[in-house]
Amino acid sequence: MNNYKLVLPSHLNHYGHVFGGMLLQWVDEYAWIAATIEYPDYDLVTIGMDNVVFKKGVQEGSILLFEINKSKVGRTSVQYEINVYHKNAAKSDDNFIFSTHVTFVRIGENGKKVPL
Repeated sequence: MNNYKLVLPSHLNHYGHVFGGMLLQWVDEYAWIAATIEYPDYDLVTIGMDNVVFKKGVQEGSILLFEINKSKVGRTSVQYEINVYHKNAAKSDDNFIFSTHVTFVRIGENGKKVPL
């Protein structure tokens, strides 16, 4: 699944680049959307995100591409790999911003883990 985001002035820090936390929020949100589409009747919550290293800054007006792919399924959890790029006509290593894995766990009514 792919998602896109336009970077607006409200997303920027005082240096004119996107806040890292804003990028992580979008990653969490878009991964959750992918998981919810695949598991529509399950209550899924984020339990982890891999180490993140931003390879380049993102400025106002950038269009970002978020590629989301399921990478692992466990007994109670599912993990998605998210790759983030500047959206240009041709995808290349120059457009790569960062990659991470987001893991969700299914919870029951009592808030405890239950099988997928």
